[in-house]
Amino acid sequence: MAIRIGILGYGNLGRGIECAVAQNEDMELVAVFTRRSPETVKTVSGTSVYHVDRLPDMKDKIDVLMLCGGSATDLPEQTPEYAKLFNVVDSFDTHAKIGEHFANVDASAQASGKVAMISVGWDPGMFSLNRLYANAILRDGNDYTFWGKGVSQGHSDAIRRIPGVKNAKQYTIPVASALEAVRACENPELTTRQKHTRECFVVAEEGADLAEIENAIKTMPNYFSDYDTTVHFISEEELQRDHAGIPHGGFVLRTGKTGRNGEHNHVIEYSLKLDSNPEFTACVLVAYARAAYRINQRGICGCKTVFDVAPADLSPMSPEELRGHLL
Repeated sequence: MAIRIGILGYGNLGRGIECAVAQNEDMELVAVFTRRSPETVKTVSGTSVYHVDRLPDMKDKIDVLMLCGGSATDLPEQTPEYAKLFNVVDSFDTHAKIGEHFANVDASAQASGKVAMISVGWDPGMFSLNRLYANAILRDGNDYTFWGKGVSQGHSDAIRRIPGVKNAKQYTIPVASALEAVRACENPELTTRQKHTRECFVVAEEGADLAEIENAIKTMPNYFSDYDTTVHFISEEELQRDHAGIPHGGFVLRTGKTGRNGEHNHVIEYSLKLDSNPEFTACVLVAYARAAYRINQRGICGCKTVFDVAPADLSPMSPEELRGHLL
């Protein structure tokens, strides 16, 4: 029997999950739920759309509910709430608050007998796993994570909130010399500014003070002030033509030494280059939806992260197929 999937939220991530489910023969999309008027939401697959208030009525018709809200305000409330009714998967990515989120979600999932997979995606998520594997293998070493080149949706939104800005996209870019120094096992100690630069493409309102906008961007605390930032002013047409996508990616590296005197150097590197950040993230979430369902079928409940899942639970292949084709 196919794993029955529900989606809460039909933005970029929700649409990505819809496509990802279609690529997995052991899954079916049952319903999409929205806070908007359902009649205004048209799914690509023609799947039925319901108002979020209908979710409790569907608790016996959905095996895993995919939560596609934001980490700032949506998921801290939605994940513990819906873990009372469903196995759930979210992409909570506020690293500093994962511990707090885990505790809140675990209380709900333990009480309901459900499994809640949190912080699934590529960072946190696939990058987290690769940091763990590399750290466990090379005990005498250093960890490095670089993000990009890719669009930072949060930073782009921060620019768009500046007075005089009509539209904007911001790219996070690893500093090539820093990345090469890590790969060369030089073990550099890198500041924030030395690891990444930021490049901004801005459409200004007619008559806006461009110098003032540029200064507001470059001096914005927590977003740009700690980075070397370049600002380009372009037309709306150029932005839509050249910067319409949502690419991203990055690198996780660990360098380490082995031998009696540490005479041998090693580098472990995992990299991603993504045409569509939300579509790739959706694929990761769907794989972990399979794992959440399987784990719960064994009578296990509570909050889980990518660290708690055996690799075999992610794959639709049987153990025999995995051993025969991938081992």
